[in-house]
Amino acid sequence: MTTTISRRGALAAGAALLAAPAVRAQGNWPDQAITMVIPFAPGGPTDAVGRMIAEAMSRDLGVNVVVQNVGGAGGTTGANRVAQARPDGNTILLHNIGMATAAILYRRLPFDPVDSFEHLGLVTATPMVWLARPDFPGQTFADMIRYVRERRDAVNLANAGLGSASQLCGTLLQASLGVGVTTVSFTGSGPIYPQLIAGRLDIYCDQTTSAASHIRANSLKALAVTTAEPLPQVPGVPTAGQAGLPGFEVTIWHGLYAPKGTPAPVAARLNQALRFALRDERVMARLNDLASPPEPVARQTQAAHRAHLIAEIERWRPILQAAGQFAD
Repeated sequence: MTTTISRRGALAAGAALLAAPAVRAQGNWPDQAITMVIPFAPGGPTDAVGRMIAEAMSRDLGVNVVVQNVGGAGGTTGANRVAQARPDGNTILLHNIGMATAAILYRRLPFDPVDSFEHLGLVTATPMVWLARPDFPGQTFADMIRYVRERRDAVNLANAGLGSASQLCGTLLQASLGVGVTTVSFTGSGPIYPQLIAGRLDIYCDQTTSAASHIRANSLKALAVTTAEPLPQVPGVPTAGQAGLPGFEVTIWHGLYAPKGTPAPVAARLNQALRFALRDERVMARLNDLASPPEPVARQTQAAHRAHLIAEIERWRPILQAAGQFAD
């Protein structure tokens, strides 16, 4: 759940961070390339965010931060690899909201999202957008809500697999409406778009980073965004709250992690490098263009990251447990 801070507070926090002396890690660290594990396949939204952050962190740390994609099991394979890695700061993890939901979807998870990691800071939050096939019988999100309530399990709702951002968004919709629909699961978002454009699927909720090109091409109907305020990157598209479902907000946030036991000076230096990356003008411009701006400065801290993760686990727990879909 997104935390709101005042502009004055954000500026004050930012000034304090910028004025702080450089953090010195212990020994000669870093003295070799750092591996950033991204627990999903190349080309997806989390991969895009991770690669630009890795490049900017490399410049601040003076060593290469090399991206390694370790996909599988909804992101838990890559996360577990980092949880088991040597806690020396040379292996880190860039993960999304799936770190929180894994704690509910996987009942025999081999790591603890809270206690198996050092939380290095929140990175960015990506909004989502509700899409419908081109010939969908309606033009608004309110039309979609009526359609779902009237047709129920005759509606085909796509998702990119259990634990994916689209599955979370679809589950929240059904919980909010008290209506079950037919869900059609794929392994990733790539195969969904041709089926949706061809009219074989009815509706889909995806991250703006993936959906933006289809919206610009007018190949699909964009019905609502899942943020508290409209997005300039998708002009003319209302929020779900404005369009008939108050309080419906989903952002796919990303955080940076290191194995539990990573020395505090090393973790602090990694946090410093992350904040450097999020201040980089090129990174900021690219993230804003994707409607996925950097998190506010006050949320880039280690403590804020840990607190947010715990809050998100508790937010999604009743929703996902009520849905009764588990990955193991």
